[in-house]
Amino acid sequence: MTPFLELAFILAAILLAAKLAGYISSRLGQPSVLGELVVGLMLGPSLLNLTKLSFIQDGQMLDTIITELGELGVLLLMFLAGLELHFSDLASSSRVSALSGILGVIFPVGLGWLAGNLYGMSAQQAMFLGLALGATSVSIAAQTMMELKVLRSRVGLGMLGAAVFDDVFTIFLLSSFIALSGSGNGVLQIMWVIARMLIFFLLAVLFGLKILPYLTRLIAPLPISQGMVTLAIVIMLVFGLASELVGGMASITGAFIAGLMFARTPEKNQLENGLHSLSYSFFVPIFFISVGLRINLRLLPGGAIWLILLVALVAITGKFLGACLGARLGKFSWREAVQLATGMISRGEVGLIVASIGMREGLLDNQSISAIIVAILICDLLTPILLKAVLRKLPVEKADQPGSSAS
Repeated sequence: MTPFLELAFILAAILLAAKLAGYISSRLGQPSVLGELVVGLMLGPSLLNLTKLSFIQDGQMLDTIITELGELGVLLLMFLAGLELHFSDLASSSRVSALSGILGVIFPVGLGWLAGNLYGMSAQQAMFLGLALGATSVSIAAQTMMELKVLRSRVGLGMLGAAVFDDVFTIFLLSSFIALSGSGNGVLQIMWVIARMLIFFLLAVLFGLKILPYLTRLIAPLPISQGMVTLAIVIMLVFGLASELVGGMASITGAFIAGLMFARTPEKNQLENGLHSLSYSFFVPIFFISVGLRINLRLLPGGAIWLILLVALVAITGKFLGACLGARLGKFSWREAVQLATGMISRGEVGLIVASIGMREGLLDNQSISAIIVAILICDLLTPILLKAVLRKLPVEKADQPGSSAS
């Protein structure tokens, strides 16, 4: 087959498997995202190895294409999450978001450092293990809460805000650690990290408040097919690029902020309708499948099982305790604190990004990288199950207030 036909076959198989697995998962009383994560693991090198079938000529290229399409999926997912919210919503939960986000990083980083030392790692390796476990990606939790229609609850708003603080604080600690470990002027590099983040947030907010409304008014009346949806995608991609290149943070933070900005426009409903179909029919399922496609359980060293269990335990316990304590200090009830902390457990692509940096910098060996990747998978698989359980047993409190919808 030609490369295009191979890609067409792989995409058709992935999308069909994703929707079938999602349906089975929902019939079993679990979020559909759980089925998509599991079937991704089954289609990956751990079992079927879909992209390395005998008639596939260039499986490596297909792996790259699927991964990149999945990255677009998570950007769209976080953009849609931001599109459902409003600045006033996040402002009302800023205290709990800050405390949960920051403590949700400090606890797993500290416990990860302790676990690495107990396992016999060097000081640098132990610290980087903790940093890899400090990251959070709420894309899986956000998808679960959107399915249950509770993303606009106090818990959902607090969780999304906490994820932003988590991302900023994790990247700050990671950049500071690398700067201090190098031969350059660590203090100046740390100050530059902070300055980059502030510059990005300032530029993003100024653009969203001053320029974006003008652009939407300009594009809306033009006779362009899906012009507003195209504008939203372009802005989302630019914000994602700026988040990484200017702010030094994950691109999903920029996509989320772009969604927040468009939530203020009159075209919000039009964008939701247009992007929802595009995202959930193609890009988002590919993202959840791609998580499993990256993991090869067959290559795990035999002696790594105890390290995997230790890392997974530290990752789950540290994140849950830190985020839960932060939510309580932020005046959430115990019920809400447990719900928010459960949603913060997943690591997703952010954890994988941090782990890849550790591998590139030579701070983690192959066994440690494998343990982190499998621990991330365990966190991602458990999050939708646990989150649905706590949301079902402990009903959430709505946060919708008059006037809080996008104007």
